[in-house]
Amino acid sequence: MRVEFGTLGSVAAWDGEGAPIGLRGPRHRAVLARLLIARGRVVPVDRLVGDLWVAPPEGAVSALRTFVAALRRALEPDRAPRSPARLLVTEGPGYALRADPQSVDAWRFEAALESASGAAPGRALDLLDEASHWWRGPALAGFEDESWARAEHTRLEELRLTAVERRAEALLALDRPSEAVPDLEAHTADHPWREDAWRLMALGLYRSGRQADALAVVRRASGMLRDRLGLEPSPRLRRLEADLLRQRDESDPRTDQPWSRATAAWERAVTADSRARLESTVSLLREVALTGPTGLAAAREQRIAAIDAAEQRGDPELTARVIGDHDVPAIWTRSDDPALASRVVAAAERALAALPADASDAVRARLLTVMALESRATGEPRARRAAEEAERIARRLGDPTLLAFALNGVYMQCFDRTGRAPARDAIGAELVELSRLHGLSGFEILGRLIRVQARSALGDFAGADEHAAAADRLAERHERPLVAVFTGGYRAMRRAAGDTSVAESEAAYREAAEQLGSTGMPGVERGLLPLALLCLRVWRRTPPEPVLDPDDRPDWGPYAPWVQPVLLAFRGQREEAVEALRRAPEPPPDLLAEALWCLLSAAAIEIGDRETMSRARAALEPAAGELAAGSGMLTAGPIADWLARLDAAAPR
Repeated sequence: MRVEFGTLGSVAAWDGEGAPIGLRGPRHRAVLARLLIARGRVVPVDRLVGDLWVAPPEGAVSALRTFVAALRRALEPDRAPRSPARLLVTEGPGYALRADPQSVDAWRFEAALESASGAAPGRALDLLDEASHWWRGPALAGFEDESWARAEHTRLEELRLTAVERRAEALLALDRPSEAVPDLEAHTADHPWREDAWRLMALGLYRSGRQADALAVVRRASGMLRDRLGLEPSPRLRRLEADLLRQRDESDPRTDQPWSRATAAWERAVTADSRARLESTVSLLREVALTGPTGLAAAREQRIAAIDAAEQRGDPELTARVIGDHDVPAIWTRSDDPALASRVVAAAERALAALPADASDAVRARLLTVMALESRATGEPRARRAAEEAERIARRLGDPTLLAFALNGVYMQCFDRTGRAPARDAIGAELVELSRLHGLSGFEILGRLIRVQARSALGDFAGADEHAAAADRLAERHERPLVAVFTGGYRAMRRAAGDTSVAESEAAYREAAEQLGSTGMPGVERGLLPLALLCLRVWRRTPPEPVLDPDDRPDWGPYAPWVQPVLLAFRGQREEAVEALRRAPEPPPDLLAEALWCLLSAAAIEIGDRETMSRARAALEPAAGELAAGSGMLTAGPIADWLARLDAAAPR
């Protein structure tokens, strides 16, 4: 039986025919609401008990189990006795509700709002009109004041108000301004501090031929902001007032370029030493970092300057925001600037230690995530703990953007051993689902690229193809040119992993590498092409020496310690190879760990170094079912083949 759930109003459930399902008492509804808020994740029993009772009575856990049993009977009346539940399931330390995304009105509403944001005006209007009918009252009515529901209630109500304004935008775009005005009048009356609503209403009045009324609306909004909140109207609202006086429409393409006018207004309005200027600079750097190589390099250079400026003000909360708001999705596990990364981590630790006790948990989670991200490939336990703590906070707060950022940190610390592709694939899958639901395009791209890497390691190239194509579509839509570096590299690696000849595979790698020299990502650029060619030849049992062109010595970059033993061993320089193997450190815990262990294996087999062979085998064993292709950019072939080579060279 299909069950649908409602949180856009009182918490409710309906059967497949739309008939209400009896949920008994308020605590039964509270359990259901709490599990719906968790969006399919497990809620531990002790947390549910703490949410249901301020002071849990004796026997609270037994009572909770009774509520769960009653809900299961109501939601799955046809389930056979003692057969496992399919909807409200027991898992690990608690319970989870495995509801289909289309069966929950709030989730459908968010998906419709996201779809409307990228749709043509007519389609957007249809989506928003349909979605508005799903609301039956205040979100989570009856529980909105509960601590566990407050954030979700506020978030859903904010989305509802946004939908009203997006609907008005669609009507204005369809040249139906008179239809937009009545709803906006009611909207601004109920929510007078929403400046964008006033702006839209003024535009609707102006385009309906009511210029005087439009001007009065703008001035009323400006006066209210000044008199009641002590705030100056935004540059956008002030510009609209000027446009109305000149009888010009701000959306008219004949007006001055919005960027020039906005930056000029910003320069006039925001003083040079203000906090607003510093924080808005961080927001700008975050966007600049996503625009391409030049922007990425510029953002990296200016980021530490912004952090230094914040620390000089002696305000740890401001410093924490400046550090934590730089939530640029990160996919590559080798730092572009290790020295800068260390400085950022140190600043984050200082800010975390200095935060007052009443500081926002979200701010703490962002600092912890920055520590995890900037400590990539270090193997430091504190970085892993920081990632785990940030994830716990984000899940508890129910903030999707914060959770996506935290999951990026968890991903970056998911390299403690080889063979972790399934875990990273799960992180990528959650990022994709979360981002699609909440319109987080940058993190959806990240999730897609993580899945490209993970599915490659798992030998599922059909799945990796799908995610690479989706990442390219998102990159084109949202102007993210650096995505092509990773998807292009993946397609070259995919050819190398197939039945193509060594020459054809090398040609594909070289073609993809043409993008590497201008990425603005030193952590990706240096040494990757020669490393890919070497891994290919060693895997295919082709002498690696041709990789070295006498007239053009390759830059092995940071990979030289693991490359030199292979080159020396295959040249027959045994003593030098033994010494190089002795000096070679453990491969760092990152995307290339499996491939580098394969190179060490090749060198050890060639010179008969049983001790290195033993270490390599132990390191590679957890990844026995994977390909040495987890980076999605190069491959050294199936790890099972390498284990077989090691066993043949040094039987256990």
